[in-house]
Amino acid sequence: MKLIVGLGNPGKEYDMTRHNTGFYCLDVLSDEMNQSIDKEKFKGLYTKFKYKGEDVILLKPQTYMNNSGESVAAVMQFFKIPVEDLLVIYDDMDMPTGKLRLREKGSAGGHNGIKSIIAHVGTQNFKRIRVGISKNKLYSVVDWVLGRYSKEEEKLISEGAKHAAEAVLCYLDDGFNKAMNKFN
Repeated sequence: MKLIVGLGNPGKEYDMTRHNTGFYCLDVLSDEMNQSIDKEKFKGLYTKFKYKGEDVILLKPQTYMNNSGESVAAVMQFFKIPVEDLLVIYDDMDMPTGKLRLREKGSAGGHNGIKSIIAHVGTQNFKRIRVGISKNKLYSVVDWVLGRYSKEEEKLISEGAKHAAEAVLCYLDDGFNKAMNKFN
């Protein structure tokens, strides 16, 4: 069973903000897979379905970014999902907007959602897809990540989300190493 998590903040006021890039990528993926992420449980919204014979869960934690690990850990415990089957999609200010970076493990790099997952799961050894949101020195970090994309950025992030969905499908079909080789 695979658990694919997109990070973001719940509520309409956060729709299409940079910090909700993980949610956006999961929405693109769920559309591609003809799934609706609409079940409420585990402090999140999720769906569970079969993909080529394997169970897959798509999860959008509803705990706000800083407590994402509560939802992720609850799903993992309930469904007995090992950490090697966890994949998290989230925003990264240190990369150009829309660019992807796939990794099998790593530190939180200052990302509070990832810090929370590491704390609740007990390891930093889980797969992740970072999606670039750039940064702007004229804004504080909080104002930047909670801000909405410009028209130019919307095009780039839309492409990035599409590539992230393709990377997840590649991972499910052919393994994470192949996805890393193809999308890094």
